[in-house]
Amino acid sequence: MDFETVLILAQKELTDARRNRWFLLYALAFAVLSLFLAWLALSGAGSYGVAGFGRTTASLINLVLLIVPLMGLTLGALSLAGERENGTLLYLLAQPIDQRELLLGKFIGLALSLMAALGVGFGLTALLIAIRGGGADAASYAVLLGLASLLAVVSLSLGFLISAAVQRSATAIGIALFLWLLLVFFGDLGIMGSAIVMQLDVGQLLTVALINPLQLFKIAAVLDIRQNLEVLGPAGIYALRRWDSQLMPLLIGLLIAWIIAPLLLSMRLFRRRGVL
Repeated sequence: MDFETVLILAQKELTDARRNRWFLLYALAFAVLSLFLAWLALSGAGSYGVAGFGRTTASLINLVLLIVPLMGLTLGALSLAGERENGTLLYLLAQPIDQRELLLGKFIGLALSLMAALGVGFGLTALLIAIRGGGADAASYAVLLGLASLLAVVSLSLGFLISAAVQRSATAIGIALFLWLLLVFFGDLGIMGSAIVMQLDVGQLLTVALINPLQLFKIAAVLDIRQNLEVLGPAGIYALRRWDSQLMPLLIGLLIAWIIAPLLLSMRLFRRRGVL
């Protein structure tokens, strides 16, 4: 594999992302909503310094859970299926490049684009907090940015898997939206419903939560802010008691696994299907 070729393809994806209206719309929406949540957090406290990064970090968790997976899934779903449909993929594969180089270059370029969009949103929000005098818990805010970037790349990897498996972009987008709804639904509400219907014990309830990458992100973000998981109920308390200081590395490791596994499967499917 020629990593110089991968880098060139990644730069191409970065350029294309700046021209993608959907990507720009997602990035703008995330930045505006982040700023709005920060303004609410600052306005809701008697002292701006008390509000600061801590309250904004807590407010941003749910925003990240809704918007970031949608960004990654839809961009990933269109990455291969869209170019396969309009013939661009055939042109690219006619060049002296390997299919793995093409997929990896596109993945790296889109991943960097997503992280840049998150960086702009988080950066503008941090600037607003700094201007208004908030400065507490800046470290937790930075950790949330890192976790959000991991979730974005996880979603992108899942989107690539969808794009490698189907031929038409409309089908890929439909599956991506369904998967997004499924992951969001099987959050707190879905886990609670499953626990009641299936009569799960606390260990099984935690296992169900750890299967969902959105829940992995949420548990890690809450743990970083509060240093305990009591707010997540019995499953959160059980997780912290069982793994203690190893819980955060476990959650991050599972998120990384959610990146690697779909990407490897995408490469296998893409090499088998190609432009067909």
